[in-house]
Amino acid sequence: MSLKHALLGFLNYKGMTGYELKQCFDRSVHYFWNANLSQIYPTLGQMEKEGLLTMEVEYQESRPNRKVYHITGAGCEELHRWLREPMDPPPVRQAFLVKVFFGGSLEKEEILAQLRQELELHCNLLAILEDRAREGLQQSIEDTGFKREGLFWGLTLEAGIKSKKAWIEWLEEAIAKVELYS
Repeated sequence: MSLKHALLGFLNYKGMTGYELKQCFDRSVHYFWNANLSQIYPTLGQMEKEGLLTMEVEYQESRPNRKVYHITGAGCEELHRWLREPMDPPPVRQAFLVKVFFGGSLEKEEILAQLRQELELHCNLLAILEDRAREGLQQSIEDTGFKREGLFWGLTLEAGIKSKKAWIEWLEEAIAKVELYS
């Protein structure tokens, strides 16, 4: 996935500023795809050059002017082309699993500490997904009225929850196995 397609997806809902787009990332997809303002603004500029969006300046008297971006017909076509396109599986790059792979070089308590720390991290993330993210999802659906879109937003949230639960289950099993090994 590219940042460009995520931006097109958000702009397909409505015109937004770069800052508003960043807020959309932070309230929704940041659990599986993150973007910084330092990435968003150059990408928006490139997309404007490509004709995928337009930018209009909204003049404000008591505040800085706002640059509002709107998706174009070509942008909608590109978004829909990308949405229909099959994707290759993403490469698996889990630095923590490399640590576990070489964990035999550590003392038992050292690798157990690593596993327990990772378990705590995933438990905390799961709690966030199950509480704050679920509440935020419901609030977004209510605020926007996008009930159909909300179904798909919820599907991504459920994927995140199931992924965290799988990690937790694996970590608990790994800890139990290492504890039994002398």
